[in-house]
Amino acid sequence: MQDLVVSGLVMGLVATVALDLWALLLNRVAGLPVTNWAMVGRWVANLPRGLVFHKDIGAAEQVSGERPLGWAFHYGVGLVYGVALAVLMGPAWLAAPTLFPAWLFSILMLGFGWFLLQPGLGLGMAASRTPDPTRVRVLGLIAHTVFGVGLWVGALL
Repeated sequence: MQDLVVSGLVMGLVATVALDLWALLLNRVAGLPVTNWAMVGRWVANLPRGLVFHKDIGAAEQVSGERPLGWAFHYGVGLVYGVALAVLMGPAWLAAPTLFPAWLFSILMLGFGWFLLQPGLGLGMAASRTPDPTRVRVLGLIAHTVFGVGLWVGALL
């Protein structure tokens, strides 16, 4: 079990770094904004207070250390996803990892973003309250594909 956890942590770290590099590339090449992890940190900080869904997380009271909290949450989720996939797939898959299960898993995990995080931030279900929900959804699918490739590459390591 310890080998699965270590492999999963490597997978999650590689995948999360890949996701961040992808976001940076999109920012530099296409001018897309990078994620404001402070808002995610603010959301996380409000969870123990029972505040899960906000109309606008930007209007919520600022929280000390929200940016590092958001980054920690981002990497924590990536690590948990990596471990979950490693445990789910088991040692046989880790001995000869294939891309499809990693990609499918990452696409399924997008549901947490669409139906928990985005509504929590005030963006609506699957970004329905954003100016261009289809664009946000497509970018999310692409980003999670990058994450899935990262999971697979991490498993190859």
